[in-house]
Amino acid sequence: MQNSITDTFTKFDASSLKMGIVVSKFNWDITSKMLDSAIEMCHFYKIPEQNIVIKYAAGSVEIPYILQSLAISEEIDCLVALGVVIRGDTSHYDYVCKMVSEGVMNVMLNQHIPVGFGISTTENKQQAIDRISNGGGAVEASLQALKEGGLLDE
Repeated sequence: MQNSITDTFTKFDASSLKMGIVVSKFNWDITSKMLDSAIEMCHFYKIPEQNIVIKYAAGSVEIPYILQSLAISEEIDCLVALGVVIRGDTSHYDYVCKMVSEGVMNVMLNQHIPVGFGISTTENKQQAIDRISNGGGAVEASLQALKEGGLLDE
């Protein structure tokens, strides 16, 4: 496991929890590895494969809609958003970053469910590659928010 924040938090058995992960297909060469990192962290917390629901979004902008669909329709305990937005030559980057971050926050607050924010917003592709472990970090952030928010039956 790479660059995890687990040293900061106490690990707990999350084997009874159901995790929803929404990953962008855009920049798939990077987001697929972020997904691998996320699944590895789920296993670290003992979440079984059958309790991990993975959905795919075309790009990062579509992630909040799918997160909300999961939060409403599935028996999901916590969610993770995975994507990569790399700055280009136009202002498109700024709009995408704003839309996805506000969308994820709206899902979290309106649906009362923790969402680990694993959207890497970078200046270039190498920075995105260097942040592949954000997938695992987002899983851990979501699980810890569930625990600290008092939403976890202990």
